[in-house]
Amino acid sequence: MNHLTRELAPISAAAWEQIDEEARERLTPHLAARRVVDVSGPHGWDYSATNLGRVRPVNHPSERTALVRQRQVLPLVEVRVPFTVARDELESAERGATDLVFDDLDRAAHDVAVLENKAVFHGWEELGFTGLAASSTTALGADAESYPHAVAKAVDVLREAGIKGPYALVIGPLGHRRIVETTEQGLMVLDHLRRILGGGKVLRAPGVDGAVVASLDGGHFVLELGQDVAVGYSHHDADSVTLYLEESFSFRVLEPDAATALTE
Repeated sequence: MNHLTRELAPISAAAWEQIDEEARERLTPHLAARRVVDVSGPHGWDYSATNLGRVRPVNHPSERTALVRQRQVLPLVEVRVPFTVARDELESAERGATDLVFDDLDRAAHDVAVLENKAVFHGWEELGFTGLAASSTTALGADAESYPHAVAKAVDVLREAGIKGPYALVIGPLGHRRIVETTEQGLMVLDHLRRILGGGKVLRAPGVDGAVVASLDGGHFVLELGQDVAVGYSHHDADSVTLYLEESFSFRVLEPDAATALTE
């Protein structure tokens, strides 16, 4: 038995297969950060910290001739979001049903993605994570017709810093909807933005405030996974089973000049 304790759940193999598949389908569109940064791992649940390759001096007055230094690491954070599944639905899976209702799983997948996206794009100061949006900012505005100008300015900032493309525009759900619904002199704003980004991506990212333009050239940002997002078992009663989505990760910005934030 591992830390997910799935063996203790009153869930058949057929139902677990559907739950895992639904979790993958609902998570993938939301995990925008993973399409922009380098991903290392997963290294396993027992993987606790990212090696930073640095040391700090330690005073040791009783050994004046000794050089004492401590290795520096970045601890991973564990994220767990619970959700429930009705036992009636699980029983239906045992009868062969393949259209189980997982509304609460959809909410949990969204919440996990928001936490991960926020940590990558806006940082998590308490944990020592610096986000992509911390380096510089450009005004985005609230009108989608103004987005191409703002994104072009952001791309110029990156190019002037010697950061190669293609580039990605990562934007919150409201801004993304504005983009796909707006035309500019007969041209879809989405198509215009892709040209400005050098053939890069325009990504919808729940949890992102404003937007971020970042290089897709690689080697600038690292999301390190211990446990990739997985479904675990918590407890159950006569009506429902409480499960959870869980992951562990750290995030580092290796090149701060490789991203710039856009604020409304």
